[in-house]
Amino acid sequence: MKFFMYMISALFMLLHGAEYENLKVLEFNRLSDKEADVIVRKATEKPFSGKYYKFNENGTYLCKRCNTPLYNSNTKFESGCGWPSFDDAIKGAMKRILDADGRRVEIVCANCGAHLGHVFEGEHLTAKNIRYCVNSISLKFEPKSMDENKKAYFAGGCFWGVEYNLEKLDGVISVESGYMGGAMKNPSYRDVSHGDSGHLETVEVTYNPKKVSYETLAKLFFEIHDPTQNDGQGPDIGEQYHSAIFTSDEKEKKTILKLITILESKRLHVATKILDATEFYKAEEYHQDYYQRHHKEPYCHSYVKRF
Repeated sequence: MKFFMYMISALFMLLHGAEYENLKVLEFNRLSDKEADVIVRKATEKPFSGKYYKFNENGTYLCKRCNTPLYNSNTKFESGCGWPSFDDAIKGAMKRILDADGRRVEIVCANCGAHLGHVFEGEHLTAKNIRYCVNSISLKFEPKSMDENKKAYFAGGCFWGVEYNLEKLDGVISVESGYMGGAMKNPSYRDVSHGDSGHLETVEVTYNPKKVSYETLAKLFFEIHDPTQNDGQGPDIGEQYHSAIFTSDEKEKKTILKLITILESKRLHVATKILDATEFYKAEEYHQDYYQRHHKEPYCHSYVKRF
């Protein structure tokens, strides 16, 4: 059986050439005729009929043929098109192929070449301005384990730059800009920027502790902003821009204290505050992935190796 599957993989690579030169030799899942029509023969399931079109559970969407993780549930959104839609994909999970008519762009699993659907840009349906339109039948859903992912909270000046740098770290699932630390409920950007709410511009980092540790996140945070500045960050001056880490338990607090001790042994006078995590309020949509959407680089955050 393994030899047979190897031959199938080798034949697939031969037919598709260099496009799939990095294809892994996999033992594929067995497909029904209906699944093979879409996944292998590139048919399209009827709109509004798929299992995952109206589906909102937390977890990960995998390739039906080889179980490769493709999308996290927090990137799924309702587009009204009749098929599951996502505005982001797991890094390196898929490949793009221009259709023969030169108009649409097909998306396939990077591991096994399974047909997933098509990708569209410029529709302005979400802040990321992209829609991965996927056939439900090409997907397999894996529910999220409640203790699998964790969250961490960092404030280091303008949240655009902190988000931009932390989301590049392997093991980080998502980073959202928002507000934490004040007494006001549901503050707006106007409230925070005017100093009326008591909140700091903060990012919420969702990460997989099996892939990246809390200490690694904290180290990077200390290296992407100036932890010695006590009146804000870079040119952004004000209470809402102070450097702070909101910890959720004693273990996190001890980790931060250890890192601060290391920095101070290097004659850095650390101004970063250690505060207890409180309710996090997600910022307005136009603040999310700001630099990515505008194709810019952070203006007040840069990397300086400190550990």
